Amino acid sequence: QVQLVESGGGLVQAGGSLRLSCAASGFFFSINAMGWYRQAPGKQRELVARMNTGGSANYADSVRGRYTIPRDNAKNTVYLQMNSLKHQDKAVYYCNILIASHNYWGQGTQVTVSS
Repeated sequence: QVQLVESGGGLVQAGGSLRLSCAASGFFFSINAMGWYRQAPGKQRELVARMNTGGSANYADSVRGRYTIPRDNAKNTVYLQMNSLKHQDKAVYYCNILIASHNYWGQGTQVTVSS
């Protein structure tokens, strides 16, 4: 059983930064892809950022230039570095990791952006 544990969410002022973490545990040899999704109230879950095996990253237009998705392979951890946060970034963020063609999801962490 692969488990993803998220952390790092919370309250931040507009213009500030947060770093979310997603640590994977369990039995696996490699991660094929990793990414972050978010879901705001009344909206569908949407892709925020995704990193594939080749190292290239894709970002939603709304976050491109403000978010990055660094990783630490030794710790089996993927991060979401969020800078210049806006009110529109308020959502529950979920990490997603693809291992052996199977998707695993984190429990979600709330990000709230204040004035």
